[in-house]
Amino acid sequence: MQPFALNYARPAAESEVTAPYVYDSGRQLNVFSDGRIAAHDQALLRELGTTTSTAGSKTHFDD
Repeated sequence: MQPFALNYARPAAESEVTAPYVYDSGRQLNVFSDGRIAAHDQALLRELGTTTSTAGSKTHFDD
């Protein structure tokens, strides 16, 4: 028996936008190239609304 959701599941579309931050697995945070925490950047949060991590589940957000 196949779960109902698998009949309608689609792969996530690739994003054309490149985030100005990367995931730091040691700190478990999104950081800029200079080491600043992305979630502390108010201008970035106003523009994007959040700093969603692409490492693992896309439902987790930086605090």
